[in-house]
Amino acid sequence: MQVLGKLTDLVDKKYRLRVNAPYIVRETHTKDGTPIEEALGMFLDSYLKSLADERKYLLKKYRIVDVVRKVVGVGSVGTRCWVVFLTGNHGQDPLFLQIKEAQHSVLEPYVEKSVYSNQGQRVVIGQRLLQAAPDIFLGWFELGGMHFYVRQLRDMKGGVEFDPKSVRIENLPQYGRLCGWALALAHAKSGDSAMISGYVGKSDVLDQAMYRFAVAYADQTEEDYEALLHAAKTGRIKVAQASE
Repeated sequence: MQVLGKLTDLVDKKYRLRVNAPYIVRETHTKDGTPIEEALGMFLDSYLKSLADERKYLLKKYRIVDVVRKVVGVGSVGTRCWVVFLTGNHGQDPLFLQIKEAQHSVLEPYVEKSVYSNQGQRVVIGQRLLQAAPDIFLGWFELGGMHFYVRQLRDMKGGVEFDPKSVRIENLPQYGRLCGWALALAHAKSGDSAMISGYVGKSDVLDQAMYRFAVAYADQTEEDYEALLHAAKTGRIKVAQASE
């Protein structure tokens, strides 16, 4: 319901996804001229095959109301992404799914090739391995030779937001330990926990290496951001302005 209020507007007594060009736009046809409704029908048929039976049963109670194309974040920039708005028996029973294009892993040239022919499946299986309670609607499909994975747009996972005005510095080490604990559980679930433990050892060599990497990464991020601002200011790159 929070997403409903954040991402939709009431138009002619019906909820519709809010457009915010150029970041969020409504398209009526795909690039090859296929109507969006027809393409989504093919998407649902293919996507449902990747879900367990009880989740297929649940999803079939929903119908597609609206869809928009969305510009994704830095990690997936340049890939295709859509937001699909569905409702159940009434308008107060919304479900939002995000369809994201999945490409080959950037690590693939340096390691063994993935056992999954569908890159969306590779992403989904990886999430299921790492996460203690993955999204129940995680799935994948292939359309037009492209690979995609699907997830809920908001999956109700918890998080911590830091307010610079009220954050207590002395609590940050405890927060860091909790993040490390969660990361360790993920690696223990998806890898060889005994081998990882042996590699880490009892010294602080790995701790110091990770510390140096984190500081260097933060410095590089700040340098990259300043370079981006300079490029925008001097006109070397074009910057689109969002509509109000």
